[in-house]
Amino acid sequence: MADLVLNGMAAGSETCMALGLLDESSRGVSGTPQVLLLIASVLERSIQKNEELLNTARKDVITIFHGSRSPTLSIKQYIERIFKYSGCSSSCLVVAYMYINKFLQLTDGHLTSLNAHRLLITSIMVAAKFLDDECYDNAYYARIGGVSTGEMNRMEMRFLFNLDFRLQVTAEAFMNCCLKLENESGSC
Repeated sequence: MADLVLNGMAAGSETCMALGLLDESSRGVSGTPQVLLLIASVLERSIQKNEELLNTARKDVITIFHGSRSPTLSIKQYIERIFKYSGCSSSCLVVAYMYINKFLQLTDGHLTSLNAHRLLITSIMVAAKFLDDECYDNAYYARIGGVSTGEMNRMEMRFLFNLDFRLQVTAEAFMNCCLKLENESGSC
């Protein structure tokens, strides 16, 4: 479904081509779409900035998405793992990124090394369920993400309730996000 909408909406779009959104043939194989690398880079910079601010100015509220310690996998490695084993579409990664931003705005939260991985697995799973024609169940995503099925279920419910179950993303908002990510590539 996501592929059809994306291809119909932006056929020939240089932005979508540059981000690897129109070529799903390399999905989960050897090729890594550019959008995955850009999202990982943007998230890693955000984590670094937020942790510097949290160390000096404020404290972060602990949520269900916070782990007791930072995972050993980098954000890039973690997204690559999710992408490889979930078989989700590249456009799903963009929507998941948009969901994380919306979630953080609505909850007045901050992305840190303690919550980024859990927010990623949850947002990608929710985006895959909403966008993709086929997706795995929560137990499978829990295994990919390194959390228990019970935790995955609770994180999904918390995430959805905080987003007020508003998962629809307009084509315009999607393209704006893609343009923003493409512009970020200059600073990567």
